[in-house]
Amino acid sequence: MSRIGKKGIKIPEKTEVVMNNGLVSVKGPKGSLERNFRSDVTISINDGHISFSIAKENKQTRSLWGTYASHLKNMIKGVNEGFEKKLILEGVGYKSQVNGNKLVLALGFSHPVEVEIPSELTVKAEKNIISVSGMDKESVGAFTAKVRALKKPEPYKGKGFRYDNEVIRRKQGKKSV
Repeated sequence: MSRIGKKGIKIPEKTEVVMNNGLVSVKGPKGSLERNFRSDVTISINDGHISFSIAKENKQTRSLWGTYASHLKNMIKGVNEGFEKKLILEGVGYKSQVNGNKLVLALGFSHPVEVEIPSELTVKAEKNIISVSGMDKESVGAFTAKVRALKKPEPYKGKGFRYDNEVIRRKQGKKSV
């Protein structure tokens, strides 16, 4: 039994949720999102409330029950508030800037690294703090993970990308006798 799936979701004001043949579209003040859902989990929209139930009883369907509820909850939050993640770039000589639809990074390589910014995201680079915001939680998380993978934080000096709330465990390094 899914605790998240059993709860259901209350639809806030100024938000419209429409389901048509497995395609759920959510419209709100910031825009609209669409996602396809399989028919294994029944999604019903009544009087400003979304409820979920299982159509077929098996292990995969029970696992999709809570997942679909989380996806819809994230879609509703995205069109109303949006999502934001921040990356902090630490290291001497490491720089970041936004040029048009590209994020240009100087990460200690012999060349600058350019990353294409998806059209649905907005990226700001101030000093060495990069903030990524958008409606879709999945695309915000995927883009920040892609950028972080370019230069992961190392444990000795902490150089590289780290998330805003992430704590890097430091190692002591060599000891001199």
